[in-house]
Amino acid sequence: MTTMPNPVGIPARLEDVTPQWLTRIMQARYPGIVVEAMDEVFLRNSHTTKYQVRLTLNDVGKAAGIPENVCLKANWAQFDSQGICRLEARFYEDFRRHVAFPAPLSFFEAWDPRPDSGQGLVVMEDLSIEGGHFGISTDHMGVEEAARAIASLARIHGAFWDSPTLHAADWLPVSMANPVDVQQLNMMYSFAEQNHARPDYQSFLPGWIKNDLSRLHRVFDALIDFAQTKEQGPWCLVHGDSHQGNSYVRPNGERVWLDWQLVRKGRPIRDFTYFILGALTIEERRANDRELLRHYRRCLVETGAQGVPDDDTLWEYYRRWPPYAMQSWLANMDEWGQKGAHIVERIYVAGEDLGTVSALGVHF
Repeated sequence: MTTMPNPVGIPARLEDVTPQWLTRIMQARYPGIVVEAMDEVFLRNSHTTKYQVRLTLNDVGKAAGIPENVCLKANWAQFDSQGICRLEARFYEDFRRHVAFPAPLSFFEAWDPRPDSGQGLVVMEDLSIEGGHFGISTDHMGVEEAARAIASLARIHGAFWDSPTLHAADWLPVSMANPVDVQQLNMMYSFAEQNHARPDYQSFLPGWIKNDLSRLHRVFDALIDFAQTKEQGPWCLVHGDSHQGNSYVRPNGERVWLDWQLVRKGRPIRDFTYFILGALTIEERRANDRELLRHYRRCLVETGAQGVPDDDTLWEYYRRWPPYAMQSWLANMDEWGQKGAHIVERIYVAGEDLGTVSALGVHF
């Protein structure tokens, strides 16, 4: 599917985000719409901007079903975001807008086509007014809720399983075969070094990495090689950053997935592994990961997905995927909002339990 960028530009600065600008850019989809006023409700301006506003719309906007409260998401912090806002906007335009899907509703998307921009805009529902619950990394989820979350991931993966729409999206990065994925450890290494030196982290890190963080490069590179050359099966849409902090549970119990900034064309075990290792305690994961993987596969098959690898093959893939979470969470700084030490411990213990390093053919 080929989409065209909106001819009205997206400003680089938040002070240029006005009702007049929003009117002009949204008229491409809603001719005659007028944003008569836009009042700030809440602003979070970090590596991306989440700008919750209350809109006063004319009759055209109301008839289009755009709610009064929305969240504008873009990069108005002028942070080097590696194009993730444009990627998220294109996900909502090319995928989310066309199917029932466990992700927030979007009412408008636009993106800047210039290669050096990376800017994108999504006007989405403001989940904070629903009365549901945003996922937090310190929450205890439990096995039953994890099983429901896995079912929602299966819906994501099944929606565009080996589909023409997926294959036609030549703008969509391939999992573990794009610079952001492959260079992630290098880009974030200084943060990993800070956490690696902390006494609480040193207390649980396994012997192979405890005194030599650089060994993580060999393990991560082995995962990249595995994903690029050995992992088999049809392609699907992959969230790419599926920890519970990127999810929201609606009042009716439905879990939807947020922050589609690392969306990929890939294979589904990436999302399953990343989620399970962080969401469950060590004891819960040890007792339930095999059955949860079987449950996930059943849910995926129920979506109509064909050619899904069998349980044993998925288990072997699962054993090999922890290094993505190892490097990602070891570089997570608590001050960014998702406290991670307990998750890092879960991930590295899982790697030992699953024999991940040796399964990837790495020996120290």
